[in-house]
Amino acid sequence: MNKTIELQDLGYKDYKQTWDYQEQLFKGIVDTKIKNRREEAGLKTQNYFLFVEHPHVYTLGKSGDLSNLLLSEAQLTEKGATFYKINRGGDITYHGPGQVVGYPILDLENFFTDIHKYLRFLEEMIILTLAEYDLKAERSPGETGVWLDVGTPFARKICAMGVRASRWVTMHGFALNVNANLGYFDNIIPCGIRGKAVTSLNVELAQKTVDETEVKEKLLKHFSNLFEAEFYNKI
Repeated sequence: MNKTIELQDLGYKDYKQTWDYQEQLFKGIVDTKIKNRREEAGLKTQNYFLFVEHPHVYTLGKSGDLSNLLLSEAQLTEKGATFYKINRGGDITYHGPGQVVGYPILDLENFFTDIHKYLRFLEEMIILTLAEYDLKAERSPGETGVWLDVGTPFARKICAMGVRASRWVTMHGFALNVNANLGYFDNIIPCGIRGKAVTSLNVELAQKTVDETEVKEKLLKHFSNLFEAEFYNKI
């Protein structure tokens, strides 16, 4: 069992390049697990946590509905955005500058084998982080991610989530709006949920910008406590 996690901050990086890199790390963990099962090799599996900021991009999960993208190919180009159908759960979402995106690539057998618990822990990490900014964030029954003012006409989403897991190895993750340009969400029906607003931490705090490095440090602290894990290569 290995509860150490290699932290990598990829900075500003193209979505497809990052996705390919995730797949590479994911495959490495799965290959180690297969070798251990076949040969009783007893090798430790690695865990990774990637932070990244993407250029404007829309991604559609495997169960998503393409009609939730409200732009043509020409309009995407005009807005300087790209679009990918990808292999995570969930529907459509947006990534772009001002978002803190995290991709934990973990062998859950190092922690616990419960995908629902994993998702709840990711949500809890966000909820605890936002509490440090005096924001009461919550889960919304039947809707993924983290929200504010749940159950009111003012409900708004601040963090989207979508993961993939195979052989108890995870990839993809969460996107927390910190200093995001919310106008880009107008081009989709976020997560396929009509009539719900999206927000960003800087909007909620009435600040021009929020320190993203500070947000990352808070996220890592809560992730580490929840998963009883230790990071190395810290930011």
